[in-house]
Amino acid sequence: MVIYLSPSPPSHSSPIIKFSNSKRPILESPLKFKTHFSKSLLSPSFTSPTVKLTTKKQFLHQNRNRVVDFKTCAIGGFDYGSFEGPQSVLEAAAVLTAIIVVHESGHFLAASLQGIHVSKFAVGFGPILAKFNAKNVEYSIRAFPLGGFVGFPDNDPDSDIPVDDVNLLKNRPILDRIIVVSAGVVANVVFALVIIFVQILAVGLPVQEIFPGVNVPEVRPFSAASRDGLLSGDVILEVNGNELVKPGPNSVSEVVDVIKSSPKKYVLLKVKRGGEDFEIRVTPDESFDGTGKIGVQLAPNIKLSEVRPKNVVEAVTFTAKEFWGLSSNVLDGLKQTFLNFSQTASKVSGPVAIIAVGAEVARSNIDGLYQFAAILNINLAIINLLPLPALDGGTLALILVEAARGGRKLPIEVEQRIMSSGIMLVLILGLYLIIRDTLNLDFIKEML
Repeated sequence: MVIYLSPSPPSHSSPIIKFSNSKRPILESPLKFKTHFSKSLLSPSFTSPTVKLTTKKQFLHQNRNRVVDFKTCAIGGFDYGSFEGPQSVLEAAAVLTAIIVVHESGHFLAASLQGIHVSKFAVGFGPILAKFNAKNVEYSIRAFPLGGFVGFPDNDPDSDIPVDDVNLLKNRPILDRIIVVSAGVVANVVFALVIIFVQILAVGLPVQEIFPGVNVPEVRPFSAASRDGLLSGDVILEVNGNELVKPGPNSVSEVVDVIKSSPKKYVLLKVKRGGEDFEIRVTPDESFDGTGKIGVQLAPNIKLSEVRPKNVVEAVTFTAKEFWGLSSNVLDGLKQTFLNFSQTASKVSGPVAIIAVGAEVARSNIDGLYQFAAILNINLAIINLLPLPALDGGTLALILVEAARGGRKLPIEVEQRIMSSGIMLVLILGLYLIIRDTLNLDFIKEML
């Protein structure tokens, strides 16, 4: 979430990006500043969010709650993602839009309930498609539904509100402003808890038993794997004579690494099909980046079941455990992203990749949308607490600096430079990720 100061209402918002569930920064015309809370759509591998499903492209992560989580990530040469199935894409986009609305509603309600003036509430960014005004607030739907913002009339020369009005956000006490800035994060946390609770009541708590080997849930037609005899449902037990003894992400990574490093060189796979074990020689094709690919989607070898709560108390307990487990995994993913950025930078994802992953989840199992939505909410909440200029945490940091200075604000020029630099960085990174993730889509790769 970003606070941005700008004096005249923009005719349109600039692209919004998501920093692992951060907020959408809004860049407006230069030299004009207006207070905005916005949301961006960039995500460290969606901060390595975890999805508890045997969907394609997922890696297991063990969690203390006897549940094993999958980390969704892009695997070079292993069908990074596609937009096959318009319904699944719409479902994923709807989930993302709902999370945006919830986040911005948190800011909006926190301000409105305190009597703070609000001038805009937008879903999406870019040109306005539809709008209406109610109680001096412009509500709009914009062309690209991957962002949103709440606007405040602070420093707006077109506003009829006096600059010294006590109900302008900038003139409110520190505590009031902290409540408004942090309300988006609180809204996402509450929404995540509600989603998990509904999931547990509707389908139960996912419980998974892990077995050695790597499952092959899908083999693409006319791919190297299909050509050489690998079938959907096979379980890979060995690669080039090396047994896959460690279940989970390590085994999947081992298979991926061998395939990627062996373009046009045969790889010996020992597979289990039905009750029989036998060997298959697969020769990976060479992808556009020089790595090997065989046209399969891999998943840890697991058996999935659901445990339904016996009563509401148990459902609440399951919800708390699941929320804690997911939050721990997101935090761990974020920690690894920053500690090993050179290795994890390629897994940072933008809105295109997030929707592609969500569409895959929806196509594999509609129940997975619960986890997808919960993870995005948690991811967004945690990332936005980071003290970075383009995030809610950065705005909170500036307010705390003001409190430490005895209520004396930093010069407006300093605040504007800090926030503008952060927003510009996020915008540049976001545009890069959108282009990169789009080029990684299957149908785009086939066209190139």
